[in-house]
Amino acid sequence: MRSIDVRQRFRLRCAAMDESHAIPFINADQVRAALPYPQLIEALRRAFAEAEQTQMPRRHAPPLGNESTLLLMPAWRAHQQLGVKLVTVMPDNQARGLPTVHALYVLSDTETGAPLAIMDGEVLTLRRTAAVSALASSFLSRPDSRVLLMVGTGRLAPEMAVAHCAVRDIQRVMVWGRNPDKAQHTIARMQEAGLPAHVQIDVANSLASSCAAADIICCATTSTEPLLRAEWVSAGTHVDLVGGFRPHMREADDALMASAALFVDTREGALLEAGDLLQPIQAGRLRASDIRAELSALANAAHPGRQAADEITLFKSVGSGLADLAAAGLIHKLSVR
Repeated sequence: MRSIDVRQRFRLRCAAMDESHAIPFINADQVRAALPYPQLIEALRRAFAEAEQTQMPRRHAPPLGNESTLLLMPAWRAHQQLGVKLVTVMPDNQARGLPTVHALYVLSDTETGAPLAIMDGEVLTLRRTAAVSALASSFLSRPDSRVLLMVGTGRLAPEMAVAHCAVRDIQRVMVWGRNPDKAQHTIARMQEAGLPAHVQIDVANSLASSCAAADIICCATTSTEPLLRAEWVSAGTHVDLVGGFRPHMREADDALMASAALFVDTREGALLEAGDLLQPIQAGRLRASDIRAELSALANAAHPGRQAADEITLFKSVGSGLADLAAAGLIHKLSVR
């Protein structure tokens, strides 16, 4: 009986706690509402321009067995906020009818260590990834870019299209995927995600001809073989590579990587994880020094970005804790009163 009394007293104390001490949980819908692309892109621009003020240790990725992974991505700014994103990647979940990736973000106060909020990390990651690409495009794509080719039909595809439309006056979006039915479904998801009503959307039947017609090519796939070939890409195109986040993954061939003006979100992360860079470097087709600048140098105007209308520019991102922290700070600012 005594043990029951102890448990009862504990429950009563918990119930009597002041609700103001509760840590808010910000769900997926709330995260999406708190990250409109114009505000998020501007928050990321400021964060990357001041990148030296953010501490961002290398992300830790311990294996869990059966090709499952736990990713830990910390970042913090002195006298402001610190955060950690916890991501589990479980390939076997497909057979269970569950998402392969689950993620949470924990935001805390840097001075006190007190937790400020727990957030849905999946939507945060989707939105900040798309916004980082859009920010890079604002420096690297031609201002008169009107046609966007989206290569890939995953969860990220609708976000990428909407984000790119936030920085360029896109008039047409073409969607290419190995499965035409999935490409058609992706078009419907783009419309639901808020693609401007005036934008024409259609399925791209030929990847080669669609690349030739595009001003911006955005590739977000899990391919392990190059999809984009240099001979398909027209002069003046901006190429945005998002999907290849492991050394064995590829989205562009060696010739395209070697001929384009290369930019990355972070040099350290890209040279550790991006197969699109690592494989041509190992083959002797590319050098690490061929990377012209990180996104921080574009954001703080240390590098001018695109330098000629006929230049092919290429931005490779693998994700960073800095972008997560900037997005989480905006979510907390707009969601928690």
